[in-house]
Amino acid sequence: MSHTKHKTIRMIKDKIFLIVVGTLTLLAILPLFHIILSIFEKGLPIVMERGLTFITGTLSEGGIGPAIVGTLMLTIMATLIGLPLAFLAGAYAYEFPDSFIGRGTKMLLQIMLEFPTILVGTFIMGLLVIPMGSFSALAGALSLALILTPYVAVYTEEAMAEVPRIYKEGGYALGCTRAQVIFKVITKMAKKGILTGILIGMAKVAGETAPLLFTAGGLYEVYPTDPLQPIGAIPLLIYTLVQSPSPQDHQMAWGAALIMLLIFLSIFVPIRYALKDDIKL
Repeated sequence: MSHTKHKTIRMIKDKIFLIVVGTLTLLAILPLFHIILSIFEKGLPIVMERGLTFITGTLSEGGIGPAIVGTLMLTIMATLIGLPLAFLAGAYAYEFPDSFIGRGTKMLLQIMLEFPTILVGTFIMGLLVIPMGSFSALAGALSLALILTPYVAVYTEEAMAEVPRIYKEGGYALGCTRAQVIFKVITKMAKKGILTGILIGMAKVAGETAPLLFTAGGLYEVYPTDPLQPIGAIPLLIYTLVQSPSPQDHQMAWGAALIMLLIFLSIFVPIRYALKDDIKL
């Protein structure tokens, strides 16, 4: 009888625990769903009203086409600039964790994760924008590359550190050089974590606004073609539109937010799902 009583109490505690955890989880994700639903509710009408023009037209035509292209250009350029440096920094922090430079690199990367992005924008403005005398896509991409770098580097270092040491020792036992072990053995086995870091870094820079205020300048009447000329971006356009007292501009801002959300979901969710299912360590 006592055993049955204890079993019943344990089952009740388990159910209470599951209910509490489930409730807290729901409360944690509820704001995210609220944001997504709000964007769809307020952004979908303006997108449906203007149709394809909203996606392909310029700002004067009632569209955000140049901003969409600008966001994609800046994200791709920032990734191309920052990814090699980030990977090498993460690999160095993994391979030499106890060295002075290795410890310094890891500490610097952790600081950069929390560094105010607006300061990155002002730094690039002084470094590139003022000497050039103009805003540019290159300056915007460079500022975003500095923001992307620590995310990719930290994930790279952590993903490599999770690879069992026996594989590293096996590589050396087969006569591989240090570079071959890192780039052909460890990197291959850690690629799931590395690619996750790349996705997170790209998602981070794709939604950045503050650094672009000082570097990109904004371009919404023509499509960007020259990396040395000003460029627009969806987050920067949203920031500009919400400053306006016009309700029409506010509606466009909601529509732009919806397009940005759809771009993010259509690109990053399938890739993340593919990483989860297809990449084997």
